[in-house]
Amino acid sequence: MKITEREKRFLLEVARESIQACTSSNRFRYEPNLQSIIGLDRPVVLENAGAFVTLHNSSNLRGCVGRFTSDYPLYLVVRDVAIDSATRDDRFPPVLFNELSDIDIEISVLSPLQKINSIDEFNLGQHGIYMIKEGKNGTFLPQVASETGWTKEEFFGHCSQDKMGMGWNDWKTAELFTYEAIVFNEKQLRLR
Repeated sequence: MKITEREKRFLLEVARESIQACTSSNRFRYEPNLQSIIGLDRPVVLENAGAFVTLHNSSNLRGCVGRFTSDYPLYLVVRDVAIDSATRDDRFPPVLFNELSDIDIEISVLSPLQKINSIDEFNLGQHGIYMIKEGKNGTFLPQVASETGWTKEEFFGHCSQDKMGMGWNDWKTAELFTYEAIVFNEKQLRLR
């Protein structure tokens, strides 16, 4: 999957406008204008795909929510998970309208999940991890590896412990899936 710069800008606009709409006093629902992508050959934003939207405030995590799969187009997934990142990430209070000027938005467009049988099938920095065990699940996006500097074993251990709420080594008996992500943000595209 390849996403053009025009589509990246469009998706970041969808995310920001959606958060702005849901945090404003009007509370209207933002409906993205597809005019900016008309003319693109087979726009990725119209394909069904999963995505995460990550919010930072002064380099501190402020929200991160996503979906691995979708039955509807990527641009609508981005709209919905942007709102969820701003208002429904249980780790943080909802983003306030007057905070938006300090928020930087990052989008991760995901490849389909691939089941793996061994940690040896995982490439640190290239793959994200999604694990399931006993009805619990957890994930780390691929970029978490470079942000933390963890080893492969630490990446899995922290996901098991911090994200699934299980023991450090419980990943060894969990169902494991990898995925890749196309990651872009407002700073990269000089939108902020």
